[in-house]
Amino acid sequence: DLVTGVIQAHRDGFGFLAPDDGSEDVYLAASEMSSLWNRDRIVVRVSPSPRGGREGRLVEVLERVTNEVVGMFGRDKGIDVIVCEGEPEARVLIPRGESAGARSGDVVRAAIVQHPTGRTDAIGHVIRVVGRLDDPGIQTDIAILSHGLPDEWPDAVQRDVGTLPATVRSSAKRDRVDLRKYPLVTIDGADAKDFDDAIYCERRGGGWRLIVAIADVSHYVEPDTALDREALARGTSVYFPDRVLPMLPEALSNGLCSLRPRVDRLCLACDMEVSSEGEVTRSRFYEGVMRSAERLTYSEAERILSGKIDDKRVALRAQLEPLREVYRAFAGRRRRRGAIDFDLPQTAIELDDRGRVSDVHVVERLITHKIIEECMIAANVEAAKRIRKARIPGLYRVHDGPDADRIEELTVFLQGLGLKLSSPSQIRPRDLSRLIESVAGRPEAEIIETVILKSMSRAHYQPRNVGHFGLALPSYSHFTSPIRRYPDLLLHRAIKQLLRRGKAQGFRYTLQEMERLGEHCSRAERRADEAVWQVEERLKCAYLQDRIGDEFDVLVTGITSFGLFVRLPDLQIDGLVHVTALPRDNYHQTAAGTALTGERTGTTFRLTDRLKVKLIKVDVGNRKLDFVPVDFKPDAPAKVRRKRRG
Repeated sequence: DLVTGVIQAHRDGFGFLAPDDGSEDVYLAASEMSSLWNRDRIVVRVSPSPRGGREGRLVEVLERVTNEVVGMFGRDKGIDVIVCEGEPEARVLIPRGESAGARSGDVVRAAIVQHPTGRTDAIGHVIRVVGRLDDPGIQTDIAILSHGLPDEWPDAVQRDVGTLPATVRSSAKRDRVDLRKYPLVTIDGADAKDFDDAIYCERRGGGWRLIVAIADVSHYVEPDTALDREALARGTSVYFPDRVLPMLPEALSNGLCSLRPRVDRLCLACDMEVSSEGEVTRSRFYEGVMRSAERLTYSEAERILSGKIDDKRVALRAQLEPLREVYRAFAGRRRRRGAIDFDLPQTAIELDDRGRVSDVHVVERLITHKIIEECMIAANVEAAKRIRKARIPGLYRVHDGPDADRIEELTVFLQGLGLKLSSPSQIRPRDLSRLIESVAGRPEAEIIETVILKSMSRAHYQPRNVGHFGLALPSYSHFTSPIRRYPDLLLHRAIKQLLRRGKAQGFRYTLQEMERLGEHCSRAERRADEAVWQVEERLKCAYLQDRIGDEFDVLVTGITSFGLFVRLPDLQIDGLVHVTALPRDNYHQTAAGTALTGERTGTTFRLTDRLKVKLIKVDVGNRKLDFVPVDFKPDAPAKVRRKRRG
């Protein structure tokens, strides 16, 4: 079978094809990658892999996305070369006089003059020196350049922004539902400035009325303008630890569209009636004008709900209580339909005034996080229902169930831990949800959740609705974040078409255009996620550079033939204990991949074992940590098991 998609290069030389249709990634060996760049668009011939999954052979390069690279400048046997970022096997040769004054060890940006052929390296010239590896912000600079993220606003966009009003015009408020009498509030992170959503809830009969008001970005960003084209090119806002690359200029994202407290803002509202069982029994959409009563952080809202408030905010508790009640009803309904609730730790990286990492810690998931999540899910579901009923072209947020190969791998993995997956041949979200609930609180819970997550396909955007497996929903969309996600903006345009025209006919987008837009937005989301992950992993590694020689308590999260992957729980980063650092023996991996056993001594290391290790090496560029075990006493954290000899 022929499959078309985009290349994701791995730092170890091989790669993966991310198919356009959102199906399982296709593995490409290093030999297939020798003439390819990260993000090249190609066609491969797919066959089953002996290791499980699918592997491909290159058939055709459709598009060379990479015409520029970022990497480390140096000399090799008297020749100037660049070792490319994220692709250490890929090199660009720089002819004499084309280095722009770069010194060995500089991070540079270079243009490709001749692409690699598989037999010869690429040839290029240095455009500019980006900086040195110890410069503040350099890791984000590298990620922006290597992933091709737009970070400058074209002149045409600046001109569009210049025509925008400083405040909401009176004429724009006409013929809209006035929500200013309702004390809507925003609840976001402490550093947030782009407030997409505001919520209000009141008790009504045996249930609730819930209003989710979303910034009316589509009022200001009209199709086919320079502003719209740039928003589409970006696809999403990108949130790095040290900066944000917004999808929209700050005049909109942090200004005119942001639902700031005590100022009038235009909105598109989803007004819902919710039963005591958490079912949305009725909903309507309308264009509104609102005024946020309060800007709360998650932790502030949590303290208010727990009664830890000052006199000035005592009234807010009465406003937030109905939101907590409707959340509980939504959460109960979510459990009953069998939705999967992943609760994997998330980390926050704090930087000092010089841009250096000052702290890394796990972020607690509060009740207020869950309140916002469930309210947004409810509005997203109603938006999906609305466009589905009207049969208007729009993007659904779809999530396919795991394929048979991945379920088989998951089943074998679980068996190695003494666990069983009910009905593996007809897997349902409920089956995975029950499995996660059954291991909650156990040492292996985090690992099992991670493996389940990796066994699933990636959610993506497309105009053909196939439901959302993870949320156990027949239809789902993204409606609630148009400031930072382009699919939400498209959905707002579709809903406004229905509100103003009453029908799908005459809508400016066709199904075919939506297909193309869905593929683009899915790629943009993936690109942003990869860039942020890369920066976070490198910053965590840089944070640990000063701790070489320190000892850590770690959790074994992966077993391979060449050693153990272990995780530092407080930093949520993995490193390697190489097999040569283990007690001398001939080690073999079990078929399920859950243990490594010594042939001579019977010494066994298992997933979820807790070890004490010493950090011996940090490679920031390749995001690698190396550890060695500290001790193997039976009563030590390392659970080393020896077979008895008869």
